[in-house]
Amino acid sequence: MFERIKEDLSCVFDRDPAARHTLEVITCYPGVHAVLMYRLSNTLWRVGLRWLARFVSHAGRFLTGIEIHPGASIGRRLFIDHGMGVVIGETAEIGDDCTLYHGVTLGGTSWEKGKRHPTLGNGVVIGAGAKVLGPLIVGDNARIGSNAVVVRDVAPETTIVGVPGRVVQAAVTDKFRQREETARKLGFEAYGQVRDMSDPVTQALDSLLDHSHDVESEIAELKRQLTALQANSATSKSDID
Repeated sequence: MFERIKEDLSCVFDRDPAARHTLEVITCYPGVHAVLMYRLSNTLWRVGLRWLARFVSHAGRFLTGIEIHPGASIGRRLFIDHGMGVVIGETAEIGDDCTLYHGVTLGGTSWEKGKRHPTLGNGVVIGAGAKVLGPLIVGDNARIGSNAVVVRDVAPETTIVGVPGRVVQAAVTDKFRQREETARKLGFEAYGQVRDMSDPVTQALDSLLDHSHDVESEIAELKRQLTALQANSATSKSDID
């Protein structure tokens, strides 16, 4: 459990450039507080102390504005950014390395008992205000745009936007992966970025990322050639001596 808590704290630095040090994360991030209180309430829930688990969960909601039912199943390194208004239902399941923004609802569409809330795979990102409703499955690394309403299964590596949610682009190209990697190296990651958007600003950013990647490749090649020249020069000098 302590290892998971450590991961919950450390993942903030990977996904929020505003995070400066551990003390700030521990004291000033309600999303972290909500996840920590969920870990406690879920432990109580699993050992049969249901009322106490609900009370701890309720206290967490009061303190953070984030409601996580203690019966939900949450994997490692969940990051809830800002967090106010997030609701995660009892039978919701969340994989590892997921990110939720404020106003996200993982809700049900039925009063029937049993599985009635969504299941998220690993690496899922859900934008602010999005609603994912019912016992559907959201595949690994899917992205759901802000204010989208999703009521059907979402395939892995898919971006969903709109009401009702619709697929914007499902294919993941090598070029898109290259741009994502270049953006991360530059310290910029647009979590709401959609692949191959026709928006002129997005196209301009893509061009800059492509240019940056080309420049990096050229610099790496120049370094390689310089290292080879230095090695040859050293060998030649040794032969002369």
